[in-house]
Amino acid sequence: MKDKIEKGDIVLINKRGEYHNQVGEVSEIDYNIFFVKIVLVKLGNQEETFEEKDLQLQTKKPSIEEVFASIDKILQVVDHIPHLPTKEKVELPNRLKYLKLDIPKLDKQVILKNFDSIDKILTATREADSSATFWQEIDSNFDKISWWIRTSL
Repeated sequence: MKDKIEKGDIVLINKRGEYHNQVGEVSEIDYNIFFVKIVLVKLGNQEETFEEKDLQLQTKKPSIEEVFASIDKILQVVDHIPHLPTKEKVELPNRLKYLKLDIPKLDKQVILKNFDSIDKILTATREADSSATFWQEIDSNFDKISWWIRTSL
């Protein structure tokens, strides 16, 4: 069931009232005593509870396969970063490959360590040359990986 609302999904609130037509991210799912699905939605810096019937799915959280594809896309782009120092030219692809191997294990500490290292390398590299067109490809894929990590671990 591809349209089932899950933690990490982006939803539109259809319920009339204060939150009508607002968009938020699902942070938790529970069931009430009548087995009605209750969804906790993060709206800015607050969270509100809704029944699933009051929500419309906007964007599914990335699947593991999509995260792997994003890692592969970043790996392809990394080869074309001109101002990447020698150490990072080796470390960045290795960290991305390790991240891809670690994700199925769901080891939060190891995944976050690799992800943070990748983020630091990309941030430092961007400071050296932020105008290159490949950053759009890297950013969109890195955001997808970040979204999965934030909502899956």
